[in-house]
Amino acid sequence: MKEIGQQLKKHLLTGISYMIPLVIAGAVIMAIARIGATPFGIKDIWDPKYAQNANALIRILHDFDSFGGVALGLMLPVISAYIAYSIADKPGIAPGLVAGMLAKNLNTGFLGALVSGLIAGYICLAIIKYIKLPSVAASIVPIFILPVFGTLITAIIMNYVLGIPLASLNMGLENWLKSLSGANKILVAAIIGGMVGFDLGGPVNKAAVTTAMALLTSGIYDPNTAAQVAIIVPPIGLGLATFIGKHKYNDELKEAGKASLIMGLVGISEGAIPFVMDDLRLIPINVIGCAIASAMAVGLGAINEVPISGFYGWFAVKSWYWYLLSIAVGSLFIAILANLLRKNETKDM
Repeated sequence: MKEIGQQLKKHLLTGISYMIPLVIAGAVIMAIARIGATPFGIKDIWDPKYAQNANALIRILHDFDSFGGVALGLMLPVISAYIAYSIADKPGIAPGLVAGMLAKNLNTGFLGALVSGLIAGYICLAIIKYIKLPSVAASIVPIFILPVFGTLITAIIMNYVLGIPLASLNMGLENWLKSLSGANKILVAAIIGGMVGFDLGGPVNKAAVTTAMALLTSGIYDPNTAAQVAIIVPPIGLGLATFIGKHKYNDELKEAGKASLIMGLVGISEGAIPFVMDDLRLIPINVIGCAIASAMAVGLGAINEVPISGFYGWFAVKSWYWYLLSIAVGSLFIAILANLLRKNETKDM
């Protein structure tokens, strides 16, 4: 069972790794368009009426928004295709792409894309394993049987068996998230923040961040706000700790602190890893600090509509001042507790 779990994790993370550039490209291009339209008093630059606007710049911004939409629209087919690729190699790509498009069209969301990729990959793997033709005809398996029957069987399963249940589950989740308010919304933000801070780029972190980014396509922004805050709080906090309590860190950790601070500012949570490896007691501190910062940001009304955690995206956030305050509070929490934990000791790495 453990080996099966490891294999599933590998396949899912492969799909996610290919999906993330599309999400970032699409969301950032859309953000450029929407921020660029703000000086013109336009808040709905995506509206088709702007395609024929007399102002050429407004038309261009409208086009930019549609370019970003195209990139985001490829998210589900790509994650499905590359999960299938991870399982069955190149033969899995075509069935995975088609299954991902079905997942998108059936409104099964991110969960549907994950399931469709697994189905496409394992069906192709089964065809490779169990369909054995004479050597003179073996060449038709990869060029005909795999793409045709791999795609057809996967499409039948998605369309007639799993499509409606997965779509219902996805719609229920979206409606639930959209209906959250007050304490419930803050609690979800705290949970996402804690997950992101737990393993600093590991599977728990990626699960929370990727799910939050996927929800952007449904117009659900709070999970992304929580995740993007939490990504940078540990490296900034532990970097600050080495400046606040210089006498508590050896030269190696001081240098790691400088790198951690810079990595945090550009949105890379892995900058905090040397400190966690030095003292595993920092894990719960990171989790709590991230949960506090994420809950504060969402609770105070900050909204980050793009998957950017670095400083270059902070001022595109709605109510960015609350966003920055939340980052500062979470980072200081981690810095102060990390220094209290060391008790004036200097530890070697």
